[in-house]
Amino acid sequence: MDILSRLIELARLQPTLDIRCRLQGAFHIDHEPAATGTLPFHLILGGDCLIRLGSGRQITLRSGDFLLLPRGDAHTIVGLRPRGEVQPLRIAKGGMLPLRENGEGEADVDLLCGHFDCAPGSSALLLDSLPDVFHVSLAEETEELLKTLVAMLYRETAEEKPGALAIITATCLSLFIMAVRAGKVSPVASGGLLQLLGDARLGKSIVAMMSSPAFDWTIDDLARRSAMSRATYARQFRERAGMTVGAFLTDIRMMLASDQLLRTRRTVADIAAEVGYESEAAFGKAFKARRGMTPSRFRAAEQARQNGQR
Repeated sequence: MDILSRLIELARLQPTLDIRCRLQGAFHIDHEPAATGTLPFHLILGGDCLIRLGSGRQITLRSGDFLLLPRGDAHTIVGLRPRGEVQPLRIAKGGMLPLRENGEGEADVDLLCGHFDCAPGSSALLLDSLPDVFHVSLAEETEELLKTLVAMLYRETAEEKPGALAIITATCLSLFIMAVRAGKVSPVASGGLLQLLGDARLGKSIVAMMSSPAFDWTIDDLARRSAMSRATYARQFRERAGMTVGAFLTDIRMMLASDQLLRTRRTVADIAAEVGYESEAAFGKAFKARRGMTPSRFRAAEQARQNGQR
């Protein structure tokens, strides 16, 4: 399995569509900060609107734009074409999705609002590689497949044929992955794993670390994998990742360990050995430094959270 696919699998991103909005004129819809592990997203099917973040930053979204907030930041959706009196918002149920409207006739913006749920811990490296606002304009892509997917989303949403919701939900995840794969994460705005994978030489060392996390990797070993001198490798790695090789290897080990803690009933000692720690105590210390709790408490807390949702 390629590394990006493995990251998506580890993150266990689960898309959910919450509501469709067809709005016109003046409107102002507040979104509170999302819970940990919840990533809000908006996909513009037609028209335009403004997203205003709590920091004051404003982003204009147009037809075909996709916006994801990896940190779950509070934000407000604002109309760009205020006219006449403000019409009250109303929500109609009974269709494929709840529909929020505020008037009659043609809408100024038609958007899908949803969220991704992700696994705590094992999604960290992927999400930390994304900027606070992950915004891409899919409609302007030269790749015909992306254009086709956006057009299909619009058609499926408008026609509401049997199975449409399942198609739309799966396509939202596909669009996100394709946007990341197409290199839409700016190296100025972000760093980390995705930037390293985009580097032909450094990426080889990342594949090696993820494939064999228990190996006692040295900078010399990884530099040879990347066909670089030790000094050049260490410098370029830090420039791309924003951290040292050692810190990054620890993050990979913690990501894989988190996945094992949540998905299996294996002992902490077994998991520690699999990701490269000779003792359970050393692993526990490193895990607590990254996750803020011991491996056992991390596992118990997630099990309690899942039980509370049932």
